[in-house]
Amino acid sequence: MKSYNIAVMPGDGTGPEVCKEGIKVLDTACAKFDIKLNYQEFDFGGDRYIRTGETLPDSAIEELRKFDSIYLGAIGHPDVKPGILEVGILLKARFALDQYINLRPVKLYPNVYTPVKDKGPEDIDFVVVRENSGGIYTGMGGVVGYGTEDEMATQIMAYNRKTIERCMRYAYEYTQKRNKKKLLTLVHKCNVMTHVGDLWVRVHEEMGNSDYQDIKQDYNHVDACTMWMVKSPEFYDVIVTANMFGDIITDLGAMVQGGMGIAAGGNINPEGVSMFEPIGGSAPKYTGQNCINPLAAIGAAQMMLETLGEDDAAKAIDGAVYDALASGKIKDMGAGKMGMTTTEVGDFVASLI
Repeated sequence: MKSYNIAVMPGDGTGPEVCKEGIKVLDTACAKFDIKLNYQEFDFGGDRYIRTGETLPDSAIEELRKFDSIYLGAIGHPDVKPGILEVGILLKARFALDQYINLRPVKLYPNVYTPVKDKGPEDIDFVVVRENSGGIYTGMGGVVGYGTEDEMATQIMAYNRKTIERCMRYAYEYTQKRNKKKLLTLVHKCNVMTHVGDLWVRVHEEMGNSDYQDIKQDYNHVDACTMWMVKSPEFYDVIVTANMFGDIITDLGAMVQGGMGIAAGGNINPEGVSMFEPIGGSAPKYTGQNCINPLAAIGAAQMMLETLGEDDAAKAIDGAVYDALASGKIKDMGAGKMGMTTTEVGDFVASLI
């Protein structure tokens, strides 16, 4: 029996509720495929910050390094100023654990509403590989003349070849493993960002031409990508892109696939500890009402198993989510609109594995 140690961070608001259902489905799938998950829960989040003033101390980072993966509920507390928990917990973990890939599947399931006209599950099924550790979000820059009429602020998009290459190699490998259209599309803005964009384009072409000749290469400017994601989402297979552009287009992807209730993501270090989460946030106004949609958290659990190499168990969870939605018994993705409670959705998906 394979065994993995999983750090669980339920977090704030409805995070603990969706985590509970994700673990329920995980345990059902793992029991079927002879896998054991050993969980250890950590209370990092808003309540702990209010109580102790701690976000994610350095000692916690060292402890998290000992785990095979991290399963996260949600971070965000109405009584904590925005940014404190997000930077102090999420961003700190991503950078300290070198989770240099943000992976976002964009997949439309049956009976899930998409605002994209005349498109169905057969049209919307692609993945965005976002570089997650470099670029403009590293904070390079500064402010001169703060508060004056001459104030000037700079924020620099800086990438070295090594950072781009490791992201690009992950994207090529993922496209090979996915084995669908075998098409890797680079999204950037090389016509304006001529220095950084050119480096991304050259790495994409050089790596593909030398090591991945079975993968077709394509390129979109980011503004064109936002149009094509709506007009012809069926064109895409895997998209690879820089940090800021990925941040933007993955939110568009979430709406294309039916909203935050179904959108899951992973912050991945292929050689280390990765972290998986629903991307919809903590939704504090629904806390304790047993009405929040847990499908994104279940999807994050599925991604965690896939990244751990447990493909059969991961496929079983994805298939169960598909069958649950295809049944028509889950009426809507919105909180309180599903026709089932949070717990009932978790039970239903688990029963279909």
